[in-house]
Amino acid sequence: MRSPFVLTVGVIQPRKNLHRLLEGFAKLKGIHRFDHKLVIVGKYGWKEANLERRIEELGLAGEVILTGYVPYEDLPAFYNAAEVFVYPSVYEGFGLPPLEAMACGTPVITGDRSSLPEVVGDAGIMVDPYDPGAFADAMAEVLSSEPLRAQMSARGLEQAKKFSWDKMAREMLAIYRAAARSTDRA
Repeated sequence: MRSPFVLTVGVIQPRKNLHRLLEGFAKLKGIHRFDHKLVIVGKYGWKEANLERRIEELGLAGEVILTGYVPYEDLPAFYNAAEVFVYPSVYEGFGLPPLEAMACGTPVITGDRSSLPEVVGDAGIMVDPYDPGAFADAMAEVLSSEPLRAQMSARGLEQAKKFSWDKMAREMLAIYRAAARSTDRA
């Protein structure tokens, strides 16, 4: 039998805020006594050489799995197997991983900054990304309630339908056409 797990996906770099997620996960393990592992999918980016040391300092050796780079086509297997997806980033231009998780029916917890509230809408739980305790409490809430996970899954699937490459292309084409019409009139 495999261990249940919490998932996060993205390049490992400071703005992804993984140190605070690790602190929240340590609280989850210590206070709430969940058996879950934390799976971090992503390659190392710039300025993040201390992640493994922080895992050790927090007593999370053996509780956190660093997969390294995973090909895009293999990510759905991770999203579908996770009990919850947590995205602690403090800044995103868009935030594709939470959308991908929702499209797979995985409950999502994110920070409440930058573009993430627009991407996640009311389908996920948003917390202050600078508060590790908020991550711990949100994870405990979701992991403790099958009905909540089912509700978040259904809402996430609906939210994900609002975003598509076809829709984006149609909207961009309409913008270009409107710009071309206004240029013709000038």
